[in-house]
Amino acid sequence: MRTTMQQLSFIDDPKPRPIVNVAMVPQRSPFRYPGGKTWLVPRIREWLSSRNTSPAEFIEPFAGGAIVSLTVAFERLAKHVTIVELDQHVAAVWHTIIHGDALWLAERIANFDLTPETVEATLGEPACTLPDLAFQTILKNRVNRGGILANGAGRIKHGENGKGLKSRWYPQTLKQRIMDIIDVRDRISFVEGDGLSVIRANAHRADAVFFIDPPYTAGGKRAGSRLYTHSELDHEELFRVISTICGDFLITYDNADELYDLARQYHFDTQLVAMKSSHHAEMTELLIGKNLAWAR
Repeated sequence: MRTTMQQLSFIDDPKPRPIVNVAMVPQRSPFRYPGGKTWLVPRIREWLSSRNTSPAEFIEPFAGGAIVSLTVAFERLAKHVTIVELDQHVAAVWHTIIHGDALWLAERIANFDLTPETVEATLGEPACTLPDLAFQTILKNRVNRGGILANGAGRIKHGENGKGLKSRWYPQTLKQRIMDIIDVRDRISFVEGDGLSVIRANAHRADAVFFIDPPYTAGGKRAGSRLYTHSELDHEELFRVISTICGDFLITYDNADELYDLARQYHFDTQLVAMKSSHHAEMTELLIGKNLAWAR
């Protein structure tokens, strides 16, 4: 059955679209986030532009690096954006940037003298304040291999062009990204909490749309558990809750049999899209929604 659904997706799109060049997408997030959705940004624009009216609320229940939500806020694709994240370390960054002392964080990044010694000393200290935890999180994200924040992640060794730890540390660029978010943060709210609960609380709203990018742990996948601190998720319950949404939604998942079964059970539409992994391998991911005619 899965093969038939895949074939239908490609029949609907006789000229497969080229893979998005992420270098052409504005980089808004201070995070280098594993599983980030920069490659999906052009599709998000298409999705929201295909609607008759601009959403009153754009909600991202599993935000992580939040590149999609930030793009929506910067490009005014919705009247307001709500970012939701459960991980307390990632949440500290969004609390600080959206509702706290973002300027302090930007200056702390810009003025930090990054060496192996200062990295270990800084990350070995207890964070006394929320902005301190936010800085430690950004630092760890930038010096760990693949940007992984979960326990057990190792440090970058050689990095790009032999730059080692500094290969992903762009202090002035990171500062500017935070300063840019300050300019639009009146359009953004941040909620630290469970994304599923936020979906339930807002499912009745016809004026809200949801971009749902859950941890990829369906079908026995282990990537999510390796990359994220909070990776446990009842995918069947997620689909059940999503089926109660009155407004629109877009889900992105890895291409797994279990997800086709769940989508079919709830009469959702599916569409495969091409993308490249962080290692430049060509892959497909699965979009799920109410009506994905705009994606074909």
